[in-house]
Amino acid sequence: MTAAVPSLRESPAVRQSLSVGIAVGLYGISFGAIAVTAGLTVPQAVVLSAVLFSGGSQFAFVGALADGGLAATASAWLVGLRNGLYGAQANAWFGPQGWKRLLSAHLTIDESIAVAVAQEDRRERRRGFWGAGIAVFVLWNAFTVVGALLGNLLGDPKVWGLDGAAIAAFCGLLWPRLTSRDAVAVAVLGAVVTLVAVPVVPPGLPILLAVTICGGVVWWRRRLRA
Repeated sequence: MTAAVPSLRESPAVRQSLSVGIAVGLYGISFGAIAVTAGLTVPQAVVLSAVLFSGGSQFAFVGALADGGLAATASAWLVGLRNGLYGAQANAWFGPQGWKRLLSAHLTIDESIAVAVAQEDRRERRRGFWGAGIAVFVLWNAFTVVGALLGNLLGDPKVWGLDGAAIAAFCGLLWPRLTSRDAVAVAVLGAVVTLVAVPVVPPGLPILLAVTICGGVVWWRRRLRA
């Protein structure tokens, strides 16, 4: 006998989606503020957030933007590669077609996949994916506008400590994902590589080097386990 699917009001996937949307969306304030202090205009920061829509990639981009466009683009691209793997999983689960396929690709992020994975029922999994994706998108972009306006008004980021906002917010997004020894080890490796590279290579390249090395380590470990 198939278990009854809870209503939207009682759905655990919907509740989790809203909680995740609020928690993650608030980080958009930090992104908006640091984006304008890195040289973007308010409209540019808002468009970047809506189009790129990948927290880690966005922070990597603005973190390297002031030091070189090529490094910023490459850093954001490498950090966002994981979304391609998520997209393959989402397609296998839901098989979206037409415009839904494009929309699901844009909403395929850490949070939408995480909420979907946490659900046992297929219909709840679908609710979790779409609910979390939409909630994070709406709130992240809304708070990006707030952060961009605040950052534009506050002026010099060093006066208010906004020059460290990207690092703090990036760590805040990363911390909940360190749920295994492997994840912690890769995070530590990335931090060490970045610290060692900062005095040696041009600005903007340390994070690119760290992502490349850590990605190689993860790939190698998975090959060993296969």
